[in-house]
Amino acid sequence: METSPQYIFLASGVKNGEGFWIVGVKNCDVNILEDRNLLDCYRKELIGIESAKDILYAINLNINNLLNELRDKNYLIEKPSIGISFDIPLDILESIFDFWLDIYKNKEDWETCLGLLKIRKKLSLTNLIESDSLKGNSKKWAIKVETLHTYEPNSPSLDKLNDPMWT
Repeated sequence: METSPQYIFLASGVKNGEGFWIVGVKNCDVNILEDRNLLDCYRKELIGIESAKDILYAINLNINNLLNELRDKNYLIEKPSIGISFDIPLDILESIFDFWLDIYKNKEDWETCLGLLKIRKKLSLTNLIESDSLKGNSKKWAIKVETLHTYEPNSPSLDKLNDPMWT
């Protein structure tokens, strides 16, 4: 098993004229931008391989939760052939990346937040927060995890795009 330090990174890229964001892991001996499809690197953190895998899992789950919720609300989100749609703003991705990287430093908080993220995959945490079902740190972290899922695009949703022009 490989034990060398790894970079976890957030970068932009273009492949076949299609833009995308990507969160990934690369060996620390490799320059991230050597990949000819990548343009700019916005976040890069050197960490151990297991930590990188854990954090990457949480970031990807958070982003997938957000994208699924936006699609459920009928927002038109492009799906690039690789990576994450440019429809998600960089500052949203940076917030998600920074949160999961930072929370990983405290094992107890990490486990709480990861558990909440897994719950968030199935349902919004808002009802749990408002009903006082969560107490103490769990409630504090639930508010933060829920906040990472609150982005909505300025563009209209699909049902608004499909309205007849005479209404």
